[in-house]
Amino acid sequence: MVSGPALEIRRIDPGLEGALADFFASLDQAGDYAVFHPHPFTPQQATAIARSDGLDLYYAATAAGEVLGYGMLRGWDEGYAVPSLGLAVAPRHRGRGLGRLMMAFLHEAARLRGASRVRLTVYAHNASAVALYRRLGYRFSDAGEGQLLGLLELGPRGER
Repeated sequence: MVSGPALEIRRIDPGLEGALADFFASLDQAGDYAVFHPHPFTPQQATAIARSDGLDLYYAATAAGEVLGYGMLRGWDEGYAVPSLGLAVAPRHRGRGLGRLMMAFLHEAARLRGASRVRLTVYAHNASAVALYRRLGYRFSDAGEGQLLGLLELGPRGER
């Protein structure tokens, strides 16, 4: 018999506010802000995201009330047609395929919103992230300041 907590990917809401703040603290403690800094990793930012009611999408992969991964599709609130994708996995849950799973989820969420492609920026020295994005089909160009701009054509639903 298999037991243990169930894995879920769900939209972030006020019920995840505290767990998201804890997740942000784990990223901060690991020094992840050096390579992933879409916004501050503060309890106040966790509150703002959990209570957001705009067009941008924020998701968490959770198990037993803990946030294991965090993904976002932003830019729609500002009127952009191509959302910017961001992703982070909790330090102690890396290397298990959760990033790839969340990327697939975020791509489908963008498709469902009508996006034909997504974009992201990544530091060129973040080798594991760049490798994942390349395997998923992202094409890169130089974004300056040591960063790459990645674009992925999503194609029609059901493809990829």
